[in-house]
Amino acid sequence: MNSPLLILASASPRRSDLLRQLGFQFVVVPSPAEELKSGDFSAGEVAQMNAYRKARAVSKKHPDAVTLGVDTVVALGSDVFGKPASLDEAERMVTTLLGKTHQVVTGVCLIHLRGHRQRIFWEQTDVTFRTLTLPQIRQYHALVNPLDKAGAYGIQEHSGVLVESISGSFSNVAGLPMERLQTELADFGIVPSAA
Repeated sequence: MNSPLLILASASPRRSDLLRQLGFQFVVVPSPAEELKSGDFSAGEVAQMNAYRKARAVSKKHPDAVTLGVDTVVALGSDVFGKPASLDEAERMVTTLLGKTHQVVTGVCLIHLRGHRQRIFWEQTDVTFRTLTLPQIRQYHALVNPLDKAGAYGIQEHSGVLVESISGSFSNVAGLPMERLQTELADFGIVPSAA
């Protein structure tokens, strides 16, 4: 019996790269679902709700596949940061995080609609930023597009400029908690291809 097809309901090249590096076979079908803002929800709740909405929208059109929906947010206390809408907002986000430890929270949803199976979880990693000047922040944003990244930064691109330390999963900060995800995918019958 063949294992079900895996669909990544995300256009993120970083997530595709992470899955590919571990040998997973999948197709990309970006989700049309709009991301909810934090409102009165915790970072974990927002990330899980968005991951579910993304996976559900794609799984309805591909019920025989296992659909992977993902959402990453950044939290500092009760403040939750998604993707900035402008460079000014990106600067404000990074300025708020400077010299502090914040949490990167990634929500994950796996849905196999035909099999009536669903799994939703979230992972958290602590990230501590250095203290920088506004010109240094602008220089960093000139190197990295902050508008497609939660918290206006990317861990895999010039992160040494901003990041002092990481406690937890590096891949989670990049947008996909691979350690936990591998276990969950195996439970759905999705395993990396043989080398």
